[in-house]
Amino acid sequence: MHHGICHLNIVPIRILAEDSSEMITQLLYGDHFKILEKRKFWSKIRDAYDGTEGWIRNNQFIPIEKSDYQSLNNSVEHKFSSNLVSYVNDANRVMIPIVLGSSLKSLKLLSHEFDGDSINEKKGKSNLIITALYYLNAPYLWGGKTPFGIDAPGFTQMIYKINGYSLLRRAEEQAAQGEALSFIEESEPGDLAFFDNNEGEINHVGLIMQDNFIIHVFGKVRIDRLDHTGIFNTEQRKYTHKLRVIKKVI
Repeated sequence: MHHGICHLNIVPIRILAEDSSEMITQLLYGDHFKILEKRKFWSKIRDAYDGTEGWIRNNQFIPIEKSDYQSLNNSVEHKFSSNLVSYVNDANRVMIPIVLGSSLKSLKLLSHEFDGDSINEKKGKSNLIITALYYLNAPYLWGGKTPFGIDAPGFTQMIYKINGYSLLRRAEEQAAQGEALSFIEESEPGDLAFFDNNEGEINHVGLIMQDNFIIHVFGKVRIDRLDHTGIFNTEQRKYTHKLRVIKKVI
């Protein structure tokens, strides 16, 4: 088998085939992938959704046929869990917790039953902020993609994914998508703001809200002020991020 699917809640993808290696992203329940290399305890995989490559443990996924992998890739079904935590029951009626944004289009393939609320259709741009607020105060976690630990591009990617729009995994990759806007005044709620470091490298992203606010991940998912200089942290009373570009992706 050269393809797999995540049948557990949250599985880390690491740079190296070691438990102590850096986590670069996560698989959530229902995510499928291609297996690039298989070792005794680890497999190098490529996430079908955004192309991220890394290593996961062999006992944290199940193999699937190439035809099932292609069916999942070609499926236009839009179905994601919409509660912070929901549950699926396996064939033995054992409950498996799953988090917000887990894909539910593999339930039949996995012989699982879902118990919870879901988003079953692509939503309009106005729904992005509503979804983002579910993550408010989630702690920062490098490589994280869940309400229990998330990083800046993981946050924006998940918000867009749940509502039916595709973003890549890293901030610099997301910054290459969509149409650049000249001024903040041209932006709408749900557009993306990107920020760079002193070397000019894009290293942060957030979701623009109404009235010059931004929701982003800095220590936690939080709401701050946004202007032409960057993000003004209302607690620290200083600018924490330097604005690089505003993008309209949708």
